[in-house]
Amino acid sequence: MSVSSPAGSSPDVGVVVVAAGAGVRAGPGELKQFRSIAGVPMLLRALRHFLDHRDVCRIVVTLPPGATEHPPAWLGSLLGNRLVAVAGGTMRADSVRAGLRLLDPPPAIVLVHDAARPFVSPTTIAAVIERARAGVGAVAAIPVGDTIKDVDDDGRVAHTVPRARLWRAQTPQGFPGPMLVEAYQRWPRDGTTPTDDAEVVEHAGFTVEVVQGALRNLKVTSEDDWRLAEILAREEE
Repeated sequence: MSVSSPAGSSPDVGVVVVAAGAGVRAGPGELKQFRSIAGVPMLLRALRHFLDHRDVCRIVVTLPPGATEHPPAWLGSLLGNRLVAVAGGTMRADSVRAGLRLLDPPPAIVLVHDAARPFVSPTTIAAVIERARAGVGAVAAIPVGDTIKDVDDDGRVAHTVPRARLWRAQTPQGFPGPMLVEAYQRWPRDGTTPTDDAEVVEHAGFTVEVVQGALRNLKVTSEDDWRLAEILAREEE
């Protein structure tokens, strides 16, 4: 399944940006996705490289219930035909499904990105799109550098896990659009929750490859992550 985009053709990449979580681990206060990092809302930092990409035809951002009706002013000013918002679900997969419904029929390529990764680079986005155009799933990822221990419920180390083939998955994750839609349709409705979109596509029997990601494409989750994000943002500006 090869997906090509000849030079000068119309934009054919859709993006689902997942921003529907409550972000409780980030501490009390404003919703995590709307909080500022060095003066710029985290969600906006995640969105802007996709907004600037010439191949992106539409972006769907999934928001917590209620936020779609009353988005922050900076987000409301950006919403239109190219950037739309939809209420997400309780689980990440539900939010992705909600986003895919607004990309119907699916464009040639669909990227899924977590709003909690505000420092994604244009280089990583381009690499994921390139592999997805080859007809496979593509996951930004970095090799595991730490020693990994398999630990039982009592805190005892069962064994050390060989790390040569272990990678830490990031986002964006990119797929031929029809492939991702079909994979979600085939995911069992038994309450099992996938941890990311690549798992859904793997389960459906499609090929998924890793694309070299970057350490700075961190997921901002805890208060420590926020402090690190402030440092990265100052470097970026």
